[in-house]
Amino acid sequence: MTPLTLSKFWQRRVYEVAFLLSIALISLYVVPLVTPIPAIGLFEISLFAVVGAGLTALVSLISFFIKGAAYGKVMPAVVYLLFAATIGLLIVQTGQADSPFIGVWLLIAFFSGLFAVWGIVPMLLVSGVFVAASYLGGTLDAGTVALVSLISLVPAIISLFVWRHEDGLDESAKNVRKLANQLSEVANKSEIVINAIGDGVLAVDSMGVIQLINPAAQEILGWGKQDSLMLNYKSILQMRDGAGAELDPSQDPITQVLNNNQQVRSSTLTILTKSGKKIMSSLVVSPIGAAGSGAIAVFRDITKEKAEEREQAEFISTASHEMRTPVASIEGYLGLAVNPNTATIDERARDFINKAHEAAQHLGRLFQDLLDVSKSEDGRLTNLPRVVDLTAFTDMIVQGLQAKAQEKGLTLTFVPTARNGQKTIAPVFFVNQDNDHIREIIDNLIENGIKYTPQGTVAVDIQGSEDKVVVSIKDTGLGIPAEDVSHLFQKFYRIDNADRQSIGGTGLGLYLSRRLAEAMQGRLWVESAHGQGSTFFFELPRITNEEAERFRAQQAAQMAAQPVSAPAAPFVPEAPGAVSATAPPVPTTVVAPAPTEAVRPATTVPRGETMTAEQKAARVRQLEEMARAAREPQPRPPQT
Repeated sequence: MTPLTLSKFWQRRVYEVAFLLSIALISLYVVPLVTPIPAIGLFEISLFAVVGAGLTALVSLISFFIKGAAYGKVMPAVVYLLFAATIGLLIVQTGQADSPFIGVWLLIAFFSGLFAVWGIVPMLLVSGVFVAASYLGGTLDAGTVALVSLISLVPAIISLFVWRHEDGLDESAKNVRKLANQLSEVANKSEIVINAIGDGVLAVDSMGVIQLINPAAQEILGWGKQDSLMLNYKSILQMRDGAGAELDPSQDPITQVLNNNQQVRSSTLTILTKSGKKIMSSLVVSPIGAAGSGAIAVFRDITKEKAEEREQAEFISTASHEMRTPVASIEGYLGLAVNPNTATIDERARDFINKAHEAAQHLGRLFQDLLDVSKSEDGRLTNLPRVVDLTAFTDMIVQGLQAKAQEKGLTLTFVPTARNGQKTIAPVFFVNQDNDHIREIIDNLIENGIKYTPQGTVAVDIQGSEDKVVVSIKDTGLGIPAEDVSHLFQKFYRIDNADRQSIGGTGLGLYLSRRLAEAMQGRLWVESAHGQGSTFFFELPRITNEEAERFRAQQAAQMAAQPVSAPAAPFVPEAPGAVSATAPPVPTTVVAPAPTEAVRPATTVPRGETMTAEQKAARVRQLEEMARAAREPQPRPPQT
């Protein structure tokens, strides 16, 4: 049987006690030799006992400084037995039952249970030998038996109860050691995974000091591991904004995470490497533990991806622009073909042409969407803020879409003014944003509500606080499955289920709407349950009445100082000798110089806008005028 494995603490205590007691015995032997004190009583120590004490002291001293699992099991028991043998020899030589060292033997017996069988069995053997020797010598009596029991057997039995928990402690120590080994294995596996990740990983503590940097981050940044650890992250991860300027602390993603304990994502920052090279990065910073405890940043080089995206956007923009012209021509000619004032066709052909006309319109909208998306992604999207009362502006958009809702049998209401015939005062919420962008977003959300609501209502409401105004569009339609909500605003994403297979769309409307909202410092989000309808929320910064008046005065002064020329209308097919015509009236007055050439009339409605009855009538008159001009012969130019 192996001895009880003691902790390092108890091993050292055994060595220390045995060493000090052995030195004390040697000192008692030396005192009569150097002083006139006689060698009797405590000082009556034989040379054999001194040799045993010296050997015990030497082994204890050596074992105190030696490390190893084998020594931890064997040497404490060896030291214990050597010291017990030395004290036993002293007791025999100094009067046995009358020896002054009986108390030390009592202490040895009490600690015998600490070594399990390696301590108890020798103690029982020594006691048995002593009793047997007394019996053979004729000196055994009740007092001797009582003394042996008191100084050997009873302390040994007590030690079994006192030190029995050592087995439990030993088991606990094994469990702790096992858990430590498991944690070490997990840490090693985590380090292997982090080192194998292709993205850069950088971990910082609460003070922003780098605690971990993986090989990918070292390769991207150009800094070695030893050069980076224990330095502030700003020295290694040098982030810049889109213009190349240093980040303000309020814009620093790592600082934001340490302060707010919320994940931050960014794909617009530039990182400056050790060699001074600028790379575009995609960065995700996540908190570690409680607020301010630390953060971990995962980043990668997306310079090549951005270049490919720009090339793709340029191609889409060019292709869409070039293809929009023939599509507009096709749409215009189809419009002339179905107009009874310009062409005569039978009903069967009219049905075919109407379908082709709808397809051409859908294709035109798709090209316009692609152009708008391309502009929003490469920074060419214009933003011309104008002060507007969002309540009245939204009401006007809702009224323009009433016909589309009625065609489908739906009820479209604007909550602030829909009070069952009662007089109401609609709230006034001023915003200073691009009116075309606002119209496109609200128009798109309402049209989606109408499109995805088979029956029921679409309600548009507007609410506001001191600094925000929110337009909500709530429908009773199909609703959105929970797993699709997070992807809803992605480019070209459409929900794929049986309810929507017959409903057309490009998957660009919501993506573009969110980009436009973000360009105006706004937000766009949705709350929905599948089969129970959806509610889209569009939030914009609100301005006060005083700010609205000030902005209006500034914008009026700018328009007066710099007249704006009339915007070019979309292309329509033009017959030979077509008469010039002006575009349908728009709500705002435009100062324009006298045209030098004919202005082509608009035959399509700009995205996000609707036509009033007057505009529809004007468009029909334009088409009739063009048809008459096409039938009349052109005058020949005069001969020179």
